[in-house]
Amino acid sequence: MSALLELRDVHTAYGLSGVLFGISLDVKEGECVCLLGRNGVGKTTTMRSIMGLTPPRNGQVRFKSRDITGWPPYRVARAGIGFVPEDRRIFAELSVWENLQVSGHAAARPGRWTIDAVFELFPVLASLRDRQGGFLSGGEQQMLTIARTLMGNPELLLLDEPSEGLAPLVVDTLFAKIGELKAQGLTILLAEQGVDFSLALADRVYVLEKGAVRFTGAAAVLKSDRRLVDQLISV
Repeated sequence: MSALLELRDVHTAYGLSGVLFGISLDVKEGECVCLLGRNGVGKTTTMRSIMGLTPPRNGQVRFKSRDITGWPPYRVARAGIGFVPEDRRIFAELSVWENLQVSGHAAARPGRWTIDAVFELFPVLASLRDRQGGFLSGGEQQMLTIARTLMGNPELLLLDEPSEGLAPLVVDTLFAKIGELKAQGLTILLAEQGVDFSLALADRVYVLEKGAVRFTGAAAVLKSDRRLVDQLISV
């Protein structure tokens, strides 16, 4: 099966500071692939490079066999890639329903995801539909951010540290919802520090260190070898 997303020898920097040094990876249709690693190793920059928020200096990003390197973010989104950023960025003064409505209008992509469909996935949002985004809890905001991104009907969903800062019970709920999306066939690229969270969802894993890929393989390999996990992701 050909890859839905391919990165080839991607180098990305912020000003004069290099962050990614030759990242290569691929995500096949229907897979959940996880980027693992400590803070500052390049997980978020990899996501931003894909979305065109921080365009690569060198290398290539391909989506559905098309070179999208350096495309503006709105064009990447309309091509079929949805991005859930770590900092959420909901519209705090708009209600839950208005946040979703705005995203649906902006996406310009037809598909199965409507406000009713995302309310079915996240029933708690349906009960909070008239509440302003700024008055939601952290977990509710994260669910809204994912729901808002789904309104764009993406073929590939990028999730950047979705469990960051959330209480364990909320993380369990979020894990179940991402699992539902995977079971429905949505292709997912997940960046996470939470090893157990990631390995329970992922089919394959890329471990990043200092802006480069240190390990790639089946998630099952890491699940069964805690010593290898400790070697690769030591704190």
